[in-house]
Amino acid sequence: MEFTVNGPVILASGSPRRRELLEKLGIPFDSMPSNVDENVELIDGDFKDYVQKLAVKKGSAVAERKQDALIIAADTIVVFEDAVYPKPATAEQAEQFLNQFSGKTHSVFTGVCIKGKDKEIVFSVETKVTFKELDEGLIKAYVNSGDPMDKAGGYGIQTAGALLVEKIDGDYLNVVGLPLSKLVEILRREDLLVLKESESP
Repeated sequence: MEFTVNGPVILASGSPRRRELLEKLGIPFDSMPSNVDENVELIDGDFKDYVQKLAVKKGSAVAERKQDALIIAADTIVVFEDAVYPKPATAEQAEQFLNQFSGKTHSVFTGVCIKGKDKEIVFSVETKVTFKELDEGLIKAYVNSGDPMDKAGGYGIQTAGALLVEKIDGDYLNVVGLPLSKLVEILRREDLLVLKESESP
């Protein structure tokens, strides 16, 4: 299954995980980190609005530099008990996060902003993730691997962090960092992404 696009595509992110996911579409694109200040006001605990604003901020920053391109920007947050859990600043904080998630369910929100010459589309997806009851040995071993340190919430579901997870409810790739199924659905609906016709054998 292959797709085509008209014109240049920019992924407004430096995330290797988002790049790997977008590569699955088989379309040419460039990555350009937005390098924006990610401070956005959280209003009335509306995490979908919050993460969408972050995505718009990233997309707008890159669109100013690449006005002729289709911009795809995304931001992912982990939310537990009405608090946002960022990338851990220290190994100790990563351990704290994982201890708090142990045996409980948290939410992962990804906001996406698609910006073209004459349109802006913004959406978000929520996935619920339930952790196993984690023992200290497993938590320490995972944190010592270094894997949690560049990931929101302190774990990566696509790496050894999968061993911490009991179940997920929703889009797995959303937890990785980009809800690819929903993104493709919207891009196709807006005629921004076209499915190549397969040749008969």
